[in-house]
Amino acid sequence: MDREPTFLSHPFDDDKLREECGIFGAIGMPDAANFVALGLHALQHRGQEAGGIVSYQPEPGFSSVRRFGYVRDNFTNPSVMAQLPGKIACGHVRYSTSGSKGAAIRDVQPLFAEFAMGGCAIAHNGNLTNADALKESLIERGSIFQSSSDTECIIHLMARSMARSIPERMKDALRLVEGAFSVIAMTRTKLIGVRDPRGVRPLMLGKVGEKGWVLASETCALDIIGAEYVREIEPGEMVICTEGGIESSHPFDKAKPKFCVFEHVYFSRPDSMIGGRSVYETRRQIGVELAREAPVDADLVCPVPDSGTPAAIGYSQESGIPYAMGIIRNQYMGRTFIEPTTEIRNMGVRLKLNVNRALIRGKRVILVDDSVVRGTTSRKIKEMILDAGAAEVHFRIASPPTQWPCFYGVDTPDRENLLAATMTEDQMCAHLGVDSLKFISLDGLYRATGEKGRAKEPQYCDACFSGDYPVKPSDMVAKGRIKLRENA
Repeated sequence: MDREPTFLSHPFDDDKLREECGIFGAIGMPDAANFVALGLHALQHRGQEAGGIVSYQPEPGFSSVRRFGYVRDNFTNPSVMAQLPGKIACGHVRYSTSGSKGAAIRDVQPLFAEFAMGGCAIAHNGNLTNADALKESLIERGSIFQSSSDTECIIHLMARSMARSIPERMKDALRLVEGAFSVIAMTRTKLIGVRDPRGVRPLMLGKVGEKGWVLASETCALDIIGAEYVREIEPGEMVICTEGGIESSHPFDKAKPKFCVFEHVYFSRPDSMIGGRSVYETRRQIGVELAREAPVDADLVCPVPDSGTPAAIGYSQESGIPYAMGIIRNQYMGRTFIEPTTEIRNMGVRLKLNVNRALIRGKRVILVDDSVVRGTTSRKIKEMILDAGAAEVHFRIASPPTQWPCFYGVDTPDRENLLAATMTEDQMCAHLGVDSLKFISLDGLYRATGEKGRAKEPQYCDACFSGDYPVKPSDMVAKGRIKLRENA
């Protein structure tokens, strides 16, 4: 039996928005679970608390391994992978929400259920905004939940469908949910991928050889196994992959696409592609736009590693101010699974980042970071830079102020804990104690993605910046956890 350790959000990097999971599935290749493990390793940045893989082979049938911790620590062991035979498999990496109290192995996906027509494993990236209401209704009608995951609502809704196949039952179930979902599911012979009608979360299709198909959250996960990128799954599309080919349908009411713009800013790996566009290039262009919008006289442009690096390069190129690695990241920090001592916790961000003192001393430094959430880490980094002898510290942020929580699959503090929700830019500058602080504008962010600016009906979900939620977070509104803007 798996021991259930106490998991903590990283005590030295708790000032970032976190994507909650990554998903990967493969069919039509020997030992498919090995390919899934590699894909999940490439998606580890999307979820670092736990991971799971389900595979199928006629004998012994469906097999499942779920573990806490990194993919590299759990799914590189030959004895573990030998438990996952078959030519079809799917997997999931998870990062729990800030509201979770510890971790439970029953919450680790993929979730599995036996239906009258056979077994089905489901891995979900996103968040169902009406999960609480659905769960309450399902429990009243006799459903018994085994996990705290909103994904389990999909399984119970499938169980109540009268459709005669698992894909049709999935369609029935997903028509009843609200929010954001990219789902990978597998039966004995089919690998299924679905995106919600607005396409908030990503899902990519790849091909391996003549009969192999892959579904993944990002293209970087296709690259690691040498899969050919085919295309993105469209918003509202269901694809069914078999060794014989692909079937596509659009079973949901059509809606205006609202892909998460923060995938461009932070969540996706810079070596991934979104909408045919390099994530790295978009982030570099964000730096270019930021330099145009918020110039400042300085000696060095330094990224807050690693997420601020592409934007810092763009800022340097546009401004002509030299780029420099003024902060060095300890690549072997890892995750902390035990409560650190008070002395270690007081070291704070210094355990992860260290200032290049010889470079910084006496210089006017522009620090480029991807976002400011609570502001706690930004203050610590500023103190480190000043302690190293910097003459001035200027923050340039490669996203607009984060003023609203996300309810579509991102771990976000309550609104009162978001610095930008309670302070103006000038107040934040004073609070952080820096010489200047500037965020890229929403228009600038959209220009960096290739748009002319933010349109009246923007193509992205930017609710964390604007408060304009494309799908009403009905559970949170009902609980009084969020008061929506009047024009939202």
